[in-house]
Amino acid sequence: MIRIGIDCTGGDNGSTVIVPAIKSFLSKNKEVSFVAFGNEEELKELKGLCEVVHAPDVVPMEAGPLEAMRMKESSIYKMCQYAKENKIDAMVSAGSTGGFLSLSTLILKTIEGVHRAAFIAPFPTKIKGKKVVILDIGASNENSPEELAQFAVIGSLYSKYILGVENPSVCLLSNGTEEGKGSPSGKLAYKLLKDKSFFKGNIEARNALSGECDVVVCDGFTGNTFLKSSEGMAKMMSGMIKAAFKRNLFSKLGYLFVRKGIKEMSETMDYKSTGGAMLLGINGIVVKAHGNSDSYAFECAINVAYKLVKEDIVNKIKEGIKE
Repeated sequence: MIRIGIDCTGGDNGSTVIVPAIKSFLSKNKEVSFVAFGNEEELKELKGLCEVVHAPDVVPMEAGPLEAMRMKESSIYKMCQYAKENKIDAMVSAGSTGGFLSLSTLILKTIEGVHRAAFIAPFPTKIKGKKVVILDIGASNENSPEELAQFAVIGSLYSKYILGVENPSVCLLSNGTEEGKGSPSGKLAYKLLKDKSFFKGNIEARNALSGECDVVVCDGFTGNTFLKSSEGMAKMMSGMIKAAFKRNLFSKLGYLFVRKGIKEMSETMDYKSTGGAMLLGINGIVVKAHGNSDSYAFECAINVAYKLVKEDIVNKIKEGIKE
């Protein structure tokens, strides 16, 4: 039986969307049990369905590592302790990103040989059904060349075992495709990766979502900027398309002819189905759901955690780092 810990206090909507997500997942999957962390008064519906651990405190969104470590009664802290004691196989939270990542790293520790854990997420590409893995997207602001080289290995393992890509191709995000392009760390990382069979060189941001590459590696600052820029552009384009079709009667009639294509595009760009991001490289499975997740999005995040456990991704990374 796979046991997944759920932070029920975090996120913009709290337990109101998380409880239905847990109940829905349980109705479809009988080999998973949950441990719900939060205010037990808000989790009465889960009594009898899963273990409930009373955790009245919520880690603030702006909390730093030291503040988060002091909050022993918080849902995230107690959940991380359960993971450390092997009482749960994975953790999911829509709460404070900084607090969740800091506590996960400090309590569970990084895998032996891993320089630094990476925050990783699958992005949609223009090829239907294909996703590209991008890391790091914000676990750190700066990364060394050695860390970037390890991210390439970690990202390729995720792409292979979770997304099913047999031989993932890896590129470095850069300001040009030539070998001499990139940040100082990126240039040195290029040299470390140059002779690897999976490495395909640099890729520019405008082509990162083209589908020509399976894994894109960058430092955390660049990755987080790319993430937020992509989300903002997608939101802006969606609004512009809607406004264009609502302009007059003829544009509304035109929508009838292209609505199938618009629907496919919306499904491709829907972030909710990805379930959020993962922190890979530590001794545990950590899934960070979007802060504004609804029940569907949070259930997708639970499913990501479930897949990571099923594929034994932590041990796969341990083996890959040794090699």
